[in-house]
Amino acid sequence: MKLLSTELFSPRVIKTAFVALCCASMFSCSSSLSTSSLQRDGSAYISQVQAQARANVVSNVQYDLTFFLSEHSQFSAISTVHFDLSSVPKSLTLDLNKANIKQFTINGTKVYPNYNGAYIVINQSLLVSGNNTVVVEFTREHSTNGEGLHRFVDPVDSKVYLYSHFEPAAAQQMFAVFDQPDLKATYQINVHAPKDWQVISAMRETNVVDQGDTNLWTFPVTPKLSPYNFSMHAGPYKVWEDNSGRYPMRLFSRQSVAEQVTPQDWFTYTKQGLDFFDRYFGIAYPFKKYDQVLVPDFLYGAMENAGAITFSEDRFLFNAKMTAEQKERLAGVIMHEMAHQWFGDLVTMKWWNGLWLNESFASFMGTLATSEATEFSHAWRTFYASGKQAAYHQDSLVTTHPIEVPVATSQNAFDNIDAITYQKGASTIKQLRHLLGEETFRRGVSQYLKQYSYQNAELDDFINSLATASGRDLSLWTKEWLYAAGVNTIKAQYTCQGNQIDSFALIQTAEDSQHPTLREQRVQIGLFSKQRYGLEMQQSIAVTYKGAYTEVNQLIGEICPDLVYPNYDDWGFVKVELDQKSFTTAKQLLSQVSDPLLRSMLWQSMWDSVIDGKASLDQFLNIALINAPQEKDYTILGQVLDNMQRAKNYLDLMAPMHASYNSKISKALSQMSLRMSMESYRNRDFQRRWFDAYISLSSHGDALEHIESLLKSKSHIKGLSIDQDLRWAMIRQLNRYDYGDAHALLAKEKHLDQSDSGEKAAIAAEVIRPESALKRQWLNTIEHNNSMAFSKVRVAMYNLYPAEQKLLSAATADQRFANLQLMDDKGPVFMRSFAAQLIPTDCSSSNIDAISQVLNSETGLSKLARRALLETRQQEQRCVSIKQKLN
Repeated sequence: MKLLSTELFSPRVIKTAFVALCCASMFSCSSSLSTSSLQRDGSAYISQVQAQARANVVSNVQYDLTFFLSEHSQFSAISTVHFDLSSVPKSLTLDLNKANIKQFTINGTKVYPNYNGAYIVINQSLLVSGNNTVVVEFTREHSTNGEGLHRFVDPVDSKVYLYSHFEPAAAQQMFAVFDQPDLKATYQINVHAPKDWQVISAMRETNVVDQGDTNLWTFPVTPKLSPYNFSMHAGPYKVWEDNSGRYPMRLFSRQSVAEQVTPQDWFTYTKQGLDFFDRYFGIAYPFKKYDQVLVPDFLYGAMENAGAITFSEDRFLFNAKMTAEQKERLAGVIMHEMAHQWFGDLVTMKWWNGLWLNESFASFMGTLATSEATEFSHAWRTFYASGKQAAYHQDSLVTTHPIEVPVATSQNAFDNIDAITYQKGASTIKQLRHLLGEETFRRGVSQYLKQYSYQNAELDDFINSLATASGRDLSLWTKEWLYAAGVNTIKAQYTCQGNQIDSFALIQTAEDSQHPTLREQRVQIGLFSKQRYGLEMQQSIAVTYKGAYTEVNQLIGEICPDLVYPNYDDWGFVKVELDQKSFTTAKQLLSQVSDPLLRSMLWQSMWDSVIDGKASLDQFLNIALINAPQEKDYTILGQVLDNMQRAKNYLDLMAPMHASYNSKISKALSQMSLRMSMESYRNRDFQRRWFDAYISLSSHGDALEHIESLLKSKSHIKGLSIDQDLRWAMIRQLNRYDYGDAHALLAKEKHLDQSDSGEKAAIAAEVIRPESALKRQWLNTIEHNNSMAFSKVRVAMYNLYPAEQKLLSAATADQRFANLQLMDDKGPVFMRSFAAQLIPTDCSSSNIDAISQVLNSETGLSKLARRALLETRQQEQRCVSIKQKLN
């Protein structure tokens, strides 16, 4: 039979047209509409209640999928969905987003689909108890926002690349599906693709048949997977293979960036990780082959698609040999996504409230594997200095939330995906491991994975597995840690007599009255004394504390310490407030602390004292200017330089009140960074870290003149090679302050580097220029242009209003507030980026009032938008407080 018109069943067809079409004699249809209380609202999102109702009647789902791919902006597909019904429901929907349906069949009968552009309501009269088959033939535009089946045209060689991304509920943008995690299914796919293309999916292809202009790729049936864990990627990818390990490994990238890929690093870390996880979990890797695909325009760092993991080019492709930091980040993310293959793909959450456990566990296991299976044995120190600090920060905000939170609909799946979800959750799991014991914890995890393999599970299932392994009731622990928000602080309280401790206790406090929970956890207390060449450890003991006051009688009689650190070795998730004596000792002897993790934690205490209002910004900067040049640990240096950059951003926001001090300190910071760049010529990693800081901290004429001179090869720094990434960073900084020939240098570089990364770097350098008309033009593009790839729009958002461009930001502040609802309507992916960067900031009471006014008046904003406003207001309040304390 001739296929129906593509236009006939596009999302634009209205319900009256549907009723009229039902009268056509050659098709059967039912005009009855569901009156169930579970009827969906017409959007692409499904509520937890609706999803549970669908899962109650649907089972044994199997997808047979055929895709017709080309270089064009559309693809064609046939989705054949087999499923069993325990009974025929009043209403059953099949998700399919923005497709043009050509033909629709239910159990062999062709019908006009009751389709609203988001889902199909399947005719009840044609369904049966037992096995059913629905076939949907359709075409659809490729997405360009990083979801669904994303299409990218390489600006270098015009080659087209496709990749899929489905989390949380975007599989419906590629095929007809019951798009919810607890309806696991098998997938068998056939793909018609251009002859020079690779096709990658969860399974390795079984056959590739020449069909003239195209090849037909056939793939075997997958194990049971949730829709968001399945994937398909296609294009003329460059492929590397390594079969030296237990499982075949492949790596893919675009042809034009292949020279930037170091496949041996990828394969080394991958093989190390697979060996580690096989041993740790006691379960062989479940997906037989391990593919990794570097993709452009990616929304996130990476995605754990079963057997075919995707990674962001922006984060893992470099124009020079990777630094130690970059290699460690690569190893860590490989391990994180690999942990998901067991915890997330093999065993999957039932609903999106379990997403935190997926991410927390993968963050914990990824760091553990990196520290124990690769050369980066210091990975937990990196975790402390970066991710864990983000968690402490997030947990101290007014928008803090429990680790486990309800998720009403699939639209809300990412509302609370943040540092609490990832790093606090990982820290919580880490300290639970200390509480239960390492082997007991491992045994409980292994049992959980074995019991629920290829199934869905809930938090209680995981906790019960650990409780069984440990013989311990974990219900109170679960309540305190997973269902109560906020971070606690501990402080050592002790007295000494005759140079001996005569009393010692740990004092635990809650952040505020809104989050009063005091928790139990196990920590180490470290005692240190001053010696001729620095601090020396006297004693460390493990203590389980709970409540507001815990006596530690084991320390009575010990020599009175000069410094006490009550979370030594970072076992616990808790902020540390140093007692006054310890704080003074830390300031005096910071660079002489030999233990790198302790030194990192003491550095953090210095910065926390500023954020918490206990010390002024200039006190921290004075300590940093003295001690940072003496820092010999690469990880700690990165931590210190990051906090120095944060301090500089605060100063920029405080203008013009502290303009003189800002100018003075800016010169000191850039001069220090330049001096250390020059002195570090024997160590490429240190030199690069210092030089990156030199670029970002330089804002005055002498430093900018020198950067321009380096860029034009009129000056040189011994040992430093100016690669393409550095060139763009330097051009961006020169344009940020419109120094010298900045605009001409930008135009020249843009012409020379027409790669995707070059295009994005050029946007960043242009957008950041301090030009009023240019700012308004780009803001209009962000707000109203729907044709530009979202990855490029996001670059513009991130660079539009740097901290020092306060007047330019103020000029459009009212417009950005007024259009917040418009931005919110673009959806959560867009709003997350907009809110984080473009809600106006000014470090002033008047801006705090303006944000409050929006919160009070714009009652229709999403939870995500309101959260962003609340957090921005709190950050503004903190900035005002820091400004007032600055001498």
